[in-house]
Amino acid sequence: MSFVLLGLALLAAEPAPPERVVHLTARRFTYSPETIEVEEGVPVVLELTSLDRDHGFTVPELGLRIDVEPGKTARVRFVPEKAGTFLFHCDIFCGTGHEEMAGQIVVAKRKEAGGGS
Repeated sequence: MSFVLLGLALLAAEPAPPERVVHLTARRFTYSPETIEVEEGVPVVLELTSLDRDHGFTVPELGLRIDVEPGKTARVRFVPEKAGTFLFHCDIFCGTGHEEMAGQIVVAKRKEAGGGS
């Protein structure tokens, strides 16, 4: 029984993974980068900056939405809870070509600590 309790205590004491900060720029009619790769369970902070005008950033499947204003850095934090590919797009009309302003967040399964083959 004491081994089980010790094991549970060690699991509870495992430090949380550090936040990963990803910088994105928005400009008519593109985001850079267009693909963001993150890991399941690892906290992510997206820092978005517009290089030209107001844009929006939304990832409906992850429940993310933020306005991106020129000259300011907009931040949104999330923890990916499932692996997969999630599409994002600009949701503030920014001119002809707006519908092409999109990208994807690819969430990979988390690597096991100390895992080997």
